[in-house]
Amino acid sequence: MERESMEFDVLVVGAGPAGLSAAIRLKQRNAELNVCVVEKGSEVGAHILSGAVFEPRALDELLPDWKAQGAPLTTAVSDDEIWMLKADGGRRFPNWMTPKTMHNQGNYIISLGNLCRWLAEQAESLGVEIYPGFAAASLIEEEGAIRGVITGDMGVALDGSEKDGYMPGMELRAGYTLFAEGARGHLGKQLIQRFNLDAGRTAQHYGLGFKEIWQLPEGQHQSGKVIHSGGWPLDEHGASGGGFLYHGDDNQVLVGLIVDLNYDNPYLNPFEEFQRFKTHPVISAHLAGGERVAYGARAIAKGGFNALPKMHFPGGLLIGCDAGTLNFAKIKGSHTAMKSGMLAAELVADHLANGGQAGEDLQEMETRFKGSWLFDELYRSRNFGPAMHKFGSLLGGAFNFIDQNLFGGQLPLTLKDNHLDHAQLKPAGDYEAIAYPKPDGKLSFDRLSSVFLSNTYHDEDQPCHLKLTDAAIPVTVNLAQFDEPAQRYCPAGVYEMVEEAGEPRLQINAANCLHCKTCDIKDPSQNITWVTPEGGGGPNYPNM
Repeated sequence: MERESMEFDVLVVGAGPAGLSAAIRLKQRNAELNVCVVEKGSEVGAHILSGAVFEPRALDELLPDWKAQGAPLTTAVSDDEIWMLKADGGRRFPNWMTPKTMHNQGNYIISLGNLCRWLAEQAESLGVEIYPGFAAASLIEEEGAIRGVITGDMGVALDGSEKDGYMPGMELRAGYTLFAEGARGHLGKQLIQRFNLDAGRTAQHYGLGFKEIWQLPEGQHQSGKVIHSGGWPLDEHGASGGGFLYHGDDNQVLVGLIVDLNYDNPYLNPFEEFQRFKTHPVISAHLAGGERVAYGARAIAKGGFNALPKMHFPGGLLIGCDAGTLNFAKIKGSHTAMKSGMLAAELVADHLANGGQAGEDLQEMETRFKGSWLFDELYRSRNFGPAMHKFGSLLGGAFNFIDQNLFGGQLPLTLKDNHLDHAQLKPAGDYEAIAYPKPDGKLSFDRLSSVFLSNTYHDEDQPCHLKLTDAAIPVTVNLAQFDEPAQRYCPAGVYEMVEEAGEPRLQINAANCLHCKTCDIKDPSQNITWVTPEGGGGPNYPNM
């Protein structure tokens, strides 16, 4: 197929904190560089979801005058609480007993989506071209090097035929392409496999993060208050993770739950666990009388330092959560994503300025990474996640207190967890089905009404972007062995078991998809592959 083509010095895939920071830094280093950012969301920020308590360290380096320029960081953390919850109560830990990495003095409660919108404005003011609504669907590889991407075709019908207004995708070619798609990036996954970037690394681990925004009545808001929790409800079913509640801007509370995707009970329903979490008295006291105004979910990469793939390959670099730079010990990934993007941008700009050729393998990325505070921070936190997985919340927390507070992350040992998340599910016959309470419509809700609040939209007459390698496996393997967990782990009700001609069949309601990538991660047969739908589809988060 003959396609239109555009040429750039550097192409960035993804307008999140890593991609936009890279674009800004490229233009700061060399204003003459032709830099393009392509974003699959309908606008910058539409697919961005994070807690978020934000550490401004990388922003201070990227745009030192961000306060004067009006960056949307207005709510400083004022109070920091950590709780271990039980079904009938809980215990608040004094700050001195918690790992230093979880202290939030000097940080801000923000909307990461709004920060990305602001970063996009800064990038465009420097001459960066940003194209939202265009999904990077496939790679351009020539002579063993990545030369850019091809955007997805528009106007293709469900049956593969061309509809009125059909428009083939474009070739976006570049000397270097930086991939900043977020956790479990569609193209990043391919690149890791194609160039064997994870050789010698431990398995990457993921969590599924839920978030809602609640509007509170006047007088109930406690600006800057931060609450983190562990224990209930996840520990009742042998799962791990943690909850959060932040009092942000404009009388709003941000509440969420992260469910580690290494759980073994196939009957566990992460969405229902989140609904239960909100009913705990420690949490519900902050939501009482409020109105839920937004909902979303997204997978996060939490394998940390031990799971980081090699970030360089011929013609490009992996940055941000595409590479897994989130620091789970801090429950933060935005500042680390930004720093990785800045390191990549500085390397590419210097390489081109010094006469380097396009398409080379920039192996110096490893040297620059190892010489940065990003490496030091992630290295010092390398044991945090494995300790929680191996020892559980209480003993793992105790280990992390010793490691972080007494040894500064420099204990002379490295814990590793090489178990793949999808391989942890055990047969349904080993468990009893979990009877979750019905939603009360006040604190707890159903999935479909929640998806409605995410403003998710896809044209239903397009090819399904959730690909099954073998259409029989959901019934012959997943249903038979695990009672098809896709109908429970998906936070949007995409997967549904139905009966057709007296036989069970997996129905895929792709139009509901939040682009969280959980199915791509947790399917026990690794039979589901998430690919990009038409650009502009998916959630339209206002200020998540």
